[in-house]
Amino acid sequence: MALSALAAALSTFIVGFIWYNPKVFGNAWMKAEGLTEEQLKKGNMAKIFGLSFVFAFIMSFLIIPAVVIHQAGALGMIGGDPAKATASYTAFMAEYGNAFRTFKHGALHGTLLGVGLVFPIIAINGLYAHKSWKLIFITAGYWVVQLAIMGGIICGWSETGFHFS
Repeated sequence: MALSALAAALSTFIVGFIWYNPKVFGNAWMKAEGLTEEQLKKGNMAKIFGLSFVFAFIMSFLIIPAVVIHQAGALGMIGGDPAKATASYTAFMAEYGNAFRTFKHGALHGTLLGVGLVFPIIAINGLYAHKSWKLIFITAGYWVVQLAIMGGIICGWSETGFHFS
């Protein structure tokens, strides 16, 4: 689980590098935010990237697995400790332990998380901060795509290997 969370957290940098590239949405994002390249260069990049990774790892380790891995519900029902589970839990996990554990399934649930939770949060914050819809869609769009990828990585990466279909 920790390796998939690490990979998912690292994916935020790859997607962000592409998404916020000046040839994609970077220039539009800077203009909508009212920022210049000079202002962005003044930021403490070690702090920004370091904390971004910490926050992405927290999402990847704590939040996303609960949404994209259905077996987490079964584990929660027994108190989180498989060693204390009854035979019925063991039998259930033997039969369904890898059900719906694919990249595609995780990407679907990650997308739903992005559209159903993250987009509304960004939109509400943007409305109160008087931000443009363009900025709201650029920012929320990044997170919808990113959560799809993170969900896919976390769900597709199981004990039996990585599953794409």
